[in-house]
Amino acid sequence: MEVGARLQNTVGGCGVTVKFDDDVKACAGLVHRADPDRFMAAMAAPVAARSVLFPLYAMNVEVARAPWVTQEPMIAEMRLQWWRDALQEVAEGPTVRRHEVVTPLSRVLSPHLAAQLDEYVAVRRWDIYRDPFEDEEHFDSYIDHSAGTLMVVSAQALGAADETVLRDFGYGVGVANWFRAIPDLEARGRIPLLDGTPDGVRMLAQKALQRLMNAQSNRAAVSKDACPALYAGWQAEWVLKKVIAQPERVGQGALGQGEIRRRLSLMTKAATGRW
Repeated sequence: MEVGARLQNTVGGCGVTVKFDDDVKACAGLVHRADPDRFMAAMAAPVAARSVLFPLYAMNVEVARAPWVTQEPMIAEMRLQWWRDALQEVAEGPTVRRHEVVTPLSRVLSPHLAAQLDEYVAVRRWDIYRDPFEDEEHFDSYIDHSAGTLMVVSAQALGAADETVLRDFGYGVGVANWFRAIPDLEARGRIPLLDGTPDGVRMLAQKALQRLMNAQSNRAAVSKDACPALYAGWQAEWVLKKVIAQPERVGQGALGQGEIRRRLSLMTKAATGRW
């Protein structure tokens, strides 16, 4: 079944009248193909939230892959600059370029949130080159401005939420996702960790888990409307705990949950709201 039909069937099944235009359906299709975890998380959200989350997650797909679709650094830089220019148009208005992702984004982002995404795009320049991170501050800034900023914007586009809580949660989720990506990053010639020893990996996982737990202890600072954005991090705690117990799993690429566990854990998070 096509993604658009699945969206429409879900809407009808909930008894809620929400129209997904062709752009939102195209965004959902892009996320479904390229980022199935976030697609599942968005589908677990209330129907009305999906029209906000799918354009944001589609933008994330496009920005994340921009540095990797060419071997020419200048072309990759130009692709990222295209997104910075597009987001500047959304932030400043009134005219925004016609694009199947940018157009629906312009309907769900405030000028403030659109402006915040500039740092989210700019930090992806690290992906273009093969230089290692300079120090812990540089690595933390990368995770905060990529995963953290996406979490902030996604949640605040839906409802009220404390930025510090969102950034703590986004850091934990970002590091968990980073661990899962490391085999591919190393295969592409990147140096993804400052300290790739078992002790270094374990310490980073412990730091990320602590920030995740800090966010969870302040759930009240995230409104019910904003909570669905945090479903995207539903696997992070499990991943970080596995890395702490067995850091060798990172290099082995052995951080995927079984399909049944993956789906049930998401359903539990969505049903309880306890991200």
